[in-house]
Amino acid sequence: MTPPIATDLAGSVSAQAHELHRAARAEKAKVKMTMLEQPVFKDKVEEREYLKGRLAAAFRIFGKFGYDEGVAGHITLRDPVEPTTFWVNPFGTAFSLMKASDLIRVDHLGKVIEGGKNRMLNAAAFMIHEAIHEARPDVICAAHSHSLYGRAFCSLGRPLDIITQDSCAFYNDHVVYNQFNGVVLEEDEGVQIAETLGNKKAALLQNHGLLTVGQSVEETVFWFVSLDKSCHAQLLADAAAAGRGGATVKIDDADAALTYKTVGTPKAGWFSAKPLFDVIHRETRGEYLE
Repeated sequence: MTPPIATDLAGSVSAQAHELHRAARAEKAKVKMTMLEQPVFKDKVEEREYLKGRLAAAFRIFGKFGYDEGVAGHITLRDPVEPTTFWVNPFGTAFSLMKASDLIRVDHLGKVIEGGKNRMLNAAAFMIHEAIHEARPDVICAAHSHSLYGRAFCSLGRPLDIITQDSCAFYNDHVVYNQFNGVVLEEDEGVQIAETLGNKKAALLQNHGLLTVGQSVEETVFWFVSLDKSCHAQLLADAAAAGRGGATVKIDDADAALTYKTVGTPKAGWFSAKPLFDVIHRETRGEYLE
């Protein structure tokens, strides 16, 4: 007999039993989670115009949350008509002033095809996002910016601890890019970031900032907002725990995995963003759609 193996086996059986018990409780819940369905378009040109409006709203949300830092930061949208191209914010236009008509469309070579009066392209935006859109056909939108809590946490060069219900959305679904070579102006580094991201929804770029991707603009925006808040929560919790000579309590794997199925799916991300987009529409009176 080998006690270590027996111990591991017992632990595995216990974890499986716990997960089954939690899943059974979820099935017995009197009230089930219901969500709206995402809009579906038969006309790709109509879809393009709708999505450009959502992208412009996304920048307004980023501006409201203070995710701008000078001219840094970018969100891209894969074009539904010509999927090898994507829409992005023009270099130097404020997030909080963004309109659908300001956005520019870029091809896979970095050529601006169409867009607003300001057609300057952020080279770093192209290098990072072109590589991601090329590597991930499932990605409709990608967002990167230098949010305060995100960049503070990224200075640690470590992944998130799963210590809150909200952070469960990133359980086994985020990576750390452990390099910093200045502003991303080289094609190779964009490719390395995309390779490190793999099939995950988020990356913590060491000494840099946050990156999130999704199957919709809304999902991508919500993951970014939630990830920044999760970074903030962990910075606070770690400091408080250290001050008391202890450590934070981590959510166990079985519970984190089960919670992920509710809060970490693309549909959950899309629906969770709805209040953000509703509020920005009311506050701006739809100006971003112009």
